[in-house]
Amino acid sequence: ALYFNSHSACWKHIPCLSKITEHFVILFLSVKMSKPTLCVLYGSQTGTAQDTAQRIARQAQRRKLQVQVLPLDSYNVANLISESLVVFVCATTGQGDPPDNMKNFWRFVFRKSLPVGSLSRLDCAILGLGDSSYPKFNFVAKKLHKRLLQLGASVLLPVGLADDQHDLGSDAVIDPWLTSFWEKVFALYPSLADVVPCCRLPPTYTFHFLDDVKETTDDRLRIPTEQTVPSQSRPFPCRLVSNRRVTDVSHFQDVRHIEFDITGSSIEFAAGDVVMMRPCNASEDVEQFCQLLRLDPDARFTLRPTDHNAVPARLPQPCTVRHLMESYLDISAVPRRSFFELLSTFATNELERDKLVEFSSAAGQDELLSYCNRPRRTTLEVLADFPHTTAELKADYLLDLFPEIQPRSFSIASSLQAHPRRLQILVAVVHYKTKMYKPRKGLCSSWLASLDPAQGEVHVPLWVKKGTLKFPKEKDTPVIMVGPGTGVAPFRSALQERIAEGKYANILFFGCRSESKDFYFRSEWDEMMKAGHLTLFTAFSRDQEDKVYVQHRVRENAGLLWDLIANKSACFYIAGNAKEMPDAVCDALKEAFQKEGGVSAEDAEQMLATMERSGQLQSETWS
Repeated sequence: ALYFNSHSACWKHIPCLSKITEHFVILFLSVKMSKPTLCVLYGSQTGTAQDTAQRIARQAQRRKLQVQVLPLDSYNVANLISESLVVFVCATTGQGDPPDNMKNFWRFVFRKSLPVGSLSRLDCAILGLGDSSYPKFNFVAKKLHKRLLQLGASVLLPVGLADDQHDLGSDAVIDPWLTSFWEKVFALYPSLADVVPCCRLPPTYTFHFLDDVKETTDDRLRIPTEQTVPSQSRPFPCRLVSNRRVTDVSHFQDVRHIEFDITGSSIEFAAGDVVMMRPCNASEDVEQFCQLLRLDPDARFTLRPTDHNAVPARLPQPCTVRHLMESYLDISAVPRRSFFELLSTFATNELERDKLVEFSSAAGQDELLSYCNRPRRTTLEVLADFPHTTAELKADYLLDLFPEIQPRSFSIASSLQAHPRRLQILVAVVHYKTKMYKPRKGLCSSWLASLDPAQGEVHVPLWVKKGTLKFPKEKDTPVIMVGPGTGVAPFRSALQERIAEGKYANILFFGCRSESKDFYFRSEWDEMMKAGHLTLFTAFSRDQEDKVYVQHRVRENAGLLWDLIANKSACFYIAGNAKEMPDAVCDALKEAFQKEGGVSAEDAEQMLATMERSGQLQSETWS
């Protein structure tokens, strides 16, 4: 319309063209005046991006908009060319990787064969969820934003880059970004601005409790008879063989070496791969939850979707309340803001309602941080703090209030060559104090630590996925590994695998607090060194007055590392906590390049970047 107005002098003497243009402009404006269908597509690894996508969908539904919410890999990407309004909510995992549930979409959208301008009809917005402690902060959202522009999409506002490290968490970016997003949408579709938002939306599912004689649903794990590769939708129940503490009893942290029998599972893995599993809630938490909500744990029910949603595949039909609480709903996590938003709609007590509304508002995020996030208060504890509201909760809203328990990943710490039909992991049990009376516990690590094969046969549903670490196939390529603490787990797998294949050029930098308390796999390293298959450098940070870390050992061995990397094309690996160690090790490596190679600081930086791009430098870190 702007084009035709600015060029009116050129075509006003052509009545036919003028009339056609007038009709086109009227048609264009009428389309924009109607209500669009909003499509919210997400890529989520831990559930945070999914929660944010559902929050956007609820805001749209309250404005009477038709909304579709899907993980990106469940969406028919060919439909993008006909969508009018799409929001992409994308997390970034690992070292700049897309989440598992958007990898197929990711491969498709970056096809070189896609024509430029193929998405020219699309209005969209991109919101990224990331963690600035990782080097490739929000890489997925940034790259998707650039690609959508290349394909001709109209991006309504700058890409949102939420940071989990912010004092107020991701909402510090999400709140103002959503405000700007809706302003843009209202400008495109003015009729939406006049809609009065409704308060509480209908539930996604309704519960239909069975009136027949109660009987516990058989939720026991069954060994699959068909030979299929285990996956997230079909994990294999592996027998727990051993669960052994490997730290000294006087050490502050309980670390477990856990072994599973994978016989008959069709599971295969290589060094660098990870095993996935879903934990269960503690039985005492399940009992407390049922008491607070006045639910009979043995009651059976079926679920019926209120819209076009599918019943969750992981839930049996019929299902017991106990199974739902124990194996499906995450009731022990720190609740997200969306939980308080929905909970507030049930409040009849004025004091409780005011506090819940405050916690769910943008202005109340400091208060929510102090109440919930800093002390790591759980959902169960929040329910106990708001008894009047909890008493008003309806079972139909349970799946809207509480997220699904998300899978946890662990680096595999063994090799099939060394331990056929076995899979081993190294798990640090999360246990710490806050101002809360009860110590805080990690759901999965505490659940795993509680499993005792001596008390009876225990099976844990597992599946394996490819990890980010890739080790060289060439026999003569040296491998340098830096893995303090439980970060050594993938390197134990790599060493077992490489030695079995006759690859003996292996250097390991291992660090822990004390040689006598948390020196994992010490006897195995000794055997490898005696056989000439491993060079080991250790850093025991608390065994002397001055703390010594793995980066100090890297700096001390600058000559060896320069020779291996510059002259023998050695690959360098880092695994462990993402907080400070990876950067400190990289800084020590750059110093080695400057000292032994005589290069400038800028050239050392460039060398490291080149190694990372080529895969000669790889890291697997977690926060």
